[in-house]
Amino acid sequence: MSENVQILNDENFDVAVEGDLPVLVDFWAEWCGPCKMLTPVINELSNDFAKKAIIAKVNVDESPNVAQKFSIRSIPSLLFFKNGEVKDQLVGVASKQDISDIMEKLIND
Repeated sequence: MSENVQILNDENFDVAVEGDLPVLVDFWAEWCGPCKMLTPVINELSNDFAKKAIIAKVNVDESPNVAQKFSIRSIPSLLFFKNGEVKDQLVGVASKQDISDIMEKLIND
């Protein structure tokens, strides 16, 4: 995993998404094949958006409260936050370009 990817959990989640920077949160699980397919893309994005956004992961098995709070029913699920609010969401394996486009929009808003 990239050193730029933050690991969030039930305890630190709210503080992480309430800042000024846009935040991409990847909700995943160890047993999820599609989640593993998305990991290299998340790592690349964390390097691409270093200093401009926060890229984070939440293991839904280890942090069930956060997953429940945002009604995560399918994984992988990507939630995009700005100023503590969900601004967009992608469910399933998404392309790097689709994710980048949403991140760029949030950065430039």
